Amino acid sequence: MPTVEDFLSGQTLLIDKPLHWTSFQVVNKLRWEIRQAFNIKKIKVGHAGTLDPLASGLLVICTGKMTKQIDTFQGQIKEYTGTFVLGSTTPSYDLETEIERTYSTEHITEVLIKETTKQFIGEIQQFPPVFSALKKDGKRLYEYARAGEAVEIPSRTVHISEFKITNIADNTISFRVVCSKGTYIRSLAHDFGKALKSGAHLSALRRTKIGEFDVSNAITPEQFITQLASE
Repeated sequence: MPTVEDFLSGQTLLIDKPLHWTSFQVVNKLRWEIRQAFNIKKIKVGHAGTLDPLASGLLVICTGKMTKQIDTFQGQIKEYTGTFVLGSTTPSYDLETEIERTYSTEHITEVLIKETTKQFIGEIQQFPPVFSALKKDGKRLYEYARAGEAVEIPSRTVHISEFKITNIADNTISFRVVCSKGTYIRSLAHDFGKALKSGAHLSALRRTKIGEFDVSNAITPEQFITQLASE
């Protein structure tokens, strides 16, 4: 485990974010534990790319002077795995909100599913979910959404270099996606359902890579705290 000098001069920590934690909670927890372990009043800690509470996986945490590298890490290619459920949609495009509409899936075949992925390879236009932390006029989009206020969200250009279907079990589709910064996998699920002339929502998501960083080398917040205490 690094020393206090190491943390202050700058460390890059690979954390496997648990389900239901916010990225902000992980940063706050690690900052507090480092301060307590070394009896210091202040240390910079930040993350390189938010993960939703309903997603797990790789969170790159920077401390001290390494926080200057956050923008660089955020801009790197990311890899995700997860599952879509076909035949229904939710306002948030995932399981944060209840199912609002259901659709027929009788016309959907394995061949159609795999062919449809080709529409999402390369540069695509994507609308961020209304239930997201993006800001418009100084207010988070999810604040508008929870208040039932309609808001116009401009589309953005994102790049998807790989979109593979790894398993099909009834209406649950497992996938792997490699994509650029700014890609919303929830929006991909929603748009994928529309392209199939049905609905879809994201039911599970795990970030496995950011650039050269791999979740297989990451530790949980609890493991980090244990290692810190053992020094």
